[in-house]
Amino acid sequence: MEPPYLILAAILLSLVLMQINQRLASPILSIADRWLRWFVFAFGAAQMCRDFQLIERPFWALATAFFLLWFLGETLYNWLAISALSVSPLPLFPRYALNASGEEWPVQPRLLKIREWLRAQGFRQTQALKAEIGGGIYLRVSVYQDAPATVRVQVTFIPQGNGAIAVCFAVASVTADECRYLTDNLYIPFAGFYPENWFVERAPWRRSLPRLLARHRARLSAAGVQPVPFTTEPLADLNQAQHELDALNTELGFLHPHVEREDLGKITHEGRYRVWKEIWMLNYLGRAARYE
Repeated sequence: MEPPYLILAAILLSLVLMQINQRLASPILSIADRWLRWFVFAFGAAQMCRDFQLIERPFWALATAFFLLWFLGETLYNWLAISALSVSPLPLFPRYALNASGEEWPVQPRLLKIREWLRAQGFRQTQALKAEIGGGIYLRVSVYQDAPATVRVQVTFIPQGNGAIAVCFAVASVTADECRYLTDNLYIPFAGFYPENWFVERAPWRRSLPRLLARHRARLSAAGVQPVPFTTEPLADLNQAQHELDALNTELGFLHPHVEREDLGKITHEGRYRVWKEIWMLNYLGRAARYE
């Protein structure tokens, strides 16, 4: 098949993926679409230069140059977005509050199946929470735990710009010596530091809650630890964790001290680089930094 037809087919495929993902809000489809758009830009621009005889260079050289141009353009965009976040009033570690609105779980068949599965596995809801991330937009969180209260499942609903709702899971357990084991599939970049007694594994590709829960239990078994029941309510536990992360990342230089944030922004230059790198890893490889 001629290159122009391949490029056209790739454009159509990208549009189809975009339409499907407006309903599913799947980070996996987003990754595939980003790669597709990158290659369409590189090869499409190179083909246009050859067809219109704009640049007298080999096709592979033109495609490589436009491939790098996309990288530079997206790097600039991401860096500006990180800088804007740093100086914006949006909280990096938002505080949670009880969600008494009765809208903690979206009424969508694919999401209701998750709730039914949790109930069938013996999990019960302990609290419904929300956290404002700016502009009246809220993260909605529903927290479940098993009968012994040794495993908590945090279901987070993330609103998307197109109106779709993405769902992410975080499975947590604590031990008698105050170690915290956390297994999640969040695809939002963090790039900061975790306390030494936190053992975190992020798996953005693992979108299935049963598989994520099985992985969490396998980690506990491999580490030879026995989780103990949670003694604090999810609201207090999450807000304490947010406060601890803020303090630790300020101490280790990821964030500026609070008194300097109005002038310098929240995130230091080293922190911005770490966030930029993790954005690239998550957006194109679906991987986050390993923390253990």
